[in-house]
Amino acid sequence: MTRIPPQQDPLSRADFEARLRHIGAVRYHDLHPFHDRLHGGDCSPDEVRAWVINRYYYQHSIPMKDAAFMSRVEDPDLRRAWRSRIEDHDGTETNEGGIRRWLRLAEAVGLDRDYVASCAGVLPATRFAVDAYVRFVRDKSLLEAVAASLTELFAPKIHASRIEGLLQNYAFADDAALSYFRNRLTEAPKDVAFGLDWVLTHADTAEKQEQAAQALIFKTDVLWSQLDALWGAYVAPARIPPGAWHPGEGLAKSEAAA
Repeated sequence: MTRIPPQQDPLSRADFEARLRHIGAVRYHDLHPFHDRLHGGDCSPDEVRAWVINRYYYQHSIPMKDAAFMSRVEDPDLRRAWRSRIEDHDGTETNEGGIRRWLRLAEAVGLDRDYVASCAGVLPATRFAVDAYVRFVRDKSLLEAVAASLTELFAPKIHASRIEGLLQNYAFADDAALSYFRNRLTEAPKDVAFGLDWVLTHADTAEKQEQAAQALIFKTDVLWSQLDALWGAYVAPARIPPGAWHPGEGLAKSEAAA
């Protein structure tokens, strides 16, 4: 006769939040050596460009991920709260949006804006990871989709470190080039306060808490794998896969003529 394990009680709200924060403490991509290299000023100009090109694919996919999420939400209050995330990236009449700010960074590092926006040259592994995230949010439960967004809990620290490191170590870095990160310092805490409260409220069983925790782990894997791909392709020994960006491609006219 199969023994049925006893029903596990859910963690308290405080203990479950602590579990989610611990996931970030040990798995968030601020721990990846590529970020040490980038923030410490050790990246070559081409390594910075490769990062900008590949990270753009993630940035431009985030509004599509959020639109896929909202298409499944029947609660107008949740849609209303979530809608600002799309506006933060796509922009409004009074806010240029994160995508345009990222393209300004691309121009600052010597890349052609239209080339970056075309997503040509993105690493296959970057596409695979980001597309998997979009599908995850589209197909999984609303709880898992919201929980996956909670990497924003840990984002302000990395944005602050990135601003400081880039300003200290790279000639291209100025307020205009780094405006994406400065804006996220105020946008991300607003988003995550809502998302965290929603997850803590709706993950009201041990099973749902486990689903939410695994969703957050999945998202940290998505972010980490993008940096693994960058490291393998562009940091020694570089192994650039077919179809990916090669140094010298997609440069702004001023850089190409230099």
